[in-house]
Amino acid sequence: MKLALVTDAWLPQVNGVVTTLLELQQGLHSRGHEVVVIEPSAFKRFRCPGYREIELAWRPGAHVQRMLDEARPDAIHIATEGPLGSAARAYCLRHGLAFTTAFHTRFPYILSKALHIPERWGYAWFRRFHAPSSGVMVPTVGMLSILQSHGFANLRRWSHGVDLSLFKPMPDVDLGLPRPVFLFVGRVSYEKNLEAFLKLDLPGSKLVYGVGPLLERMQREYPNVHWRGVVPRAELVKVYSGADVFVFPSHSETFGLVMLEAMACGTPVAAFPVTGPLDVVASSDGGVLHEDLREAALRALQLPRDRARARALEFDWSPVCEQFIAHLVPARRARGDAVTKGSQKLHKLSS
Repeated sequence: MKLALVTDAWLPQVNGVVTTLLELQQGLHSRGHEVVVIEPSAFKRFRCPGYREIELAWRPGAHVQRMLDEARPDAIHIATEGPLGSAARAYCLRHGLAFTTAFHTRFPYILSKALHIPERWGYAWFRRFHAPSSGVMVPTVGMLSILQSHGFANLRRWSHGVDLSLFKPMPDVDLGLPRPVFLFVGRVSYEKNLEAFLKLDLPGSKLVYGVGPLLERMQREYPNVHWRGVVPRAELVKVYSGADVFVFPSHSETFGLVMLEAMACGTPVAAFPVTGPLDVVASSDGGVLHEDLREAALRALQLPRDRARARALEFDWSPVCEQFIAHLVPARRARGDAVTKGSQKLHKLSS
């Protein structure tokens, strides 16, 4: 099978969407499938407003058409709703091609917090974007329920996974900070609700790895926090392993891959009981979910680290990749065919 994977999120961006798509690409290659990635580096680009470190493709329609004409893929998956995703969607509609999409990021929530745009307006726009999709892949049950409540159709559950061969406990790691060490890894941006963590009265040290539009302000306002920027993923294994608790204050996640990475290294999670943590941590002993984040963080200190690792082992990438393949549809099937029939035809084609 040849898959066209269209995404506005790709290297050198550092976020959970990019990590998920890179893991997916590797998993598909290992199964003998060809993946043609259409991503921003091949296009003229502009800086995303509010997130200047992210570059998006500028007016990519004609170039996307040439790339898809040349690739003639068996299946098309549009991973993001940005300029490239919109150009690929328009191409598919113009040529009568079927495609799948994914809902990776809660942009309506982010826009409501950053720009005070009513959330329902954002969901209305995204509902329109995904309406022609033969299958909208959603990472958690909680997020699926939210989208259903906003009128989305053709939703398909597609969980995410973690690289268990990379993220595993490293013994006796000392990060050189007073313990206990409470860690956050992720974007320093509006949607992460990071100040809910930074303001907590906790013993030991607070440690943050990440960059984003709020970094300079938060560094000034919270000088006692240890700020570390971005490091290679392989180095994160040591960071996760050396922390005592991973604190995840976000209310806006569709999944929250960093929680899985931390738990895979044996570090329990403290988070709010909201979509994302409710699906990733759930009722396991891999972390503590509580409306009082300080209470969650202090209680997480008492959890056995092997329980966190045990929960992460339930998110191996192999079944995640197979689930993704099962949701794909042949690009050139009749648009009215059922998604399941289309998937059966695609499996015959790719076998």
